[in-house]
Amino acid sequence: MSELFPPFAPDPNEPRKRLFKPVPFRVIAPNIITLIALCLGLTAIRLAYEGRMEPAVIAIVAAAFLDGVDGRVARLLKGTSRFGAELDSLADFVNFGVTPALVLYSFILHELKAIGWIAVLVFAIAMALRLARFNVMLDDPDRPEWQKNFFTGMPAPAGALTSMLPLYLSFLGVPMGVAVAPIVLVYLLGLAFLMVSTIPVYSGKSIGKYVPRHWVLPIFVLSVAAFGLLVSFPFEVLTAITLLFLATIPISAARYRKLDQAHAAGVAEAKGEQRPPLESTGPGSI
Repeated sequence: MSELFPPFAPDPNEPRKRLFKPVPFRVIAPNIITLIALCLGLTAIRLAYEGRMEPAVIAIVAAAFLDGVDGRVARLLKGTSRFGAELDSLADFVNFGVTPALVLYSFILHELKAIGWIAVLVFAIAMALRLARFNVMLDDPDRPEWQKNFFTGMPAPAGALTSMLPLYLSFLGVPMGVAVAPIVLVYLLGLAFLMVSTIPVYSGKSIGKYVPRHWVLPIFVLSVAAFGLLVSFPFEVLTAITLLFLATIPISAARYRKLDQAHAAGVAEAKGEQRPPLESTGPGSI
């Protein structure tokens, strides 16, 4: 038996086979940003149930900011991956679906008992459905290019930041007693409807690709002024942004309808030009 399997000493210089391929850091970096945003969202839930509402809102706003950063970092570093896309979608559901609803429940909706909790469930499920639809629409190869400038329904970060309008108003001194709880409930359900609806919302993805040279310095100044206002008067600015965003939804829908009609007319005209003319065999032919 020993002749069949003679003992041998392994070669110390033989290279070891790698079980896994090394992953470039440019692929890992966007996922780290996504995980930090997820940690902020989960921490906001803890802060809310400890009664620290202002830090909880700030954590959600920071998570929304990082959500806008991670995708751009991935595209800049050419580190996009299917894993990163799935992780980002799951983090969005927690940060913008579960967390804001639970924060609002801890803030005022608990006054409505089971009815308030049902509103929390509806908002969270609406966010999950909205994200699932968004992921499916990304894989649609027949989607016209101009439609990429619009979201179908309210986007996830906007839904989360808009849902916290009652908190912004509370921080500004507006009384939020038990009598206001039904209004907050209706408002939250309305946002849930906007997220799962097909109402187009302008995404603004085409803004900022090319900036005229004479606008560069004014944009720098306006950016610094906006940042200063946000730091000095955070909840005033967030309230103004929320109301402005809600006011632009009908404008976005009207603009989408106009572009859709123009696109349909262009397609119909193109089909008319491609249609071959009827052949005629002579006078009296049918």
